[in-house]
Amino acid sequence: MEAPSPVLMDEEELDALLGDGGTGVLSFSTGDGVPPYSLPVSYGYDAPGRAFYFRLAFPTDAGKAEVIEEPVSFVTYERTDEGWRSAVATGHLAEVTEADYDSSELQGMWRIEIPLVDIFERHPREITFRYFRLAPERLTGRKESNEGY
Repeated sequence: MEAPSPVLMDEEELDALLGDGGTGVLSFSTGDGVPPYSLPVSYGYDAPGRAFYFRLAFPTDAGKAEVIEEPVSFVTYERTDEGWRSAVATGHLAEVTEADYDSSELQGMWRIEIPLVDIFERHPREITFRYFRLAPERLTGRKESNEGY
């Protein structure tokens, strides 16, 4: 028996997977022959704006500061009773920490919810956080297909 094949999700299915926020893996390009800088993150997703928002920590010993301007890919997935579903977004992050109050970037942040995930060795008040937006250059979703099996 062959394994189920993946099929592309339409925008409605993709928006349903992404919801208004969740968790995934954000990877930064690091150059030829060097593995990407990848980290688990929580995200918010603004479906009308088709944009992701991230609240990233910048402890003094983190490597994000060196790669924050590099191209990124973001992946999230889930397993359901119907099979797996995943989304991949690629592009560049834009910092919105100090965006104008009436900017479209901040308007989009008001429509989302970034889950708070405590993965730090220090209290979150002791860590500097910055907010970023990813308006993907490419956003795709795939789901498991069991048709014909």
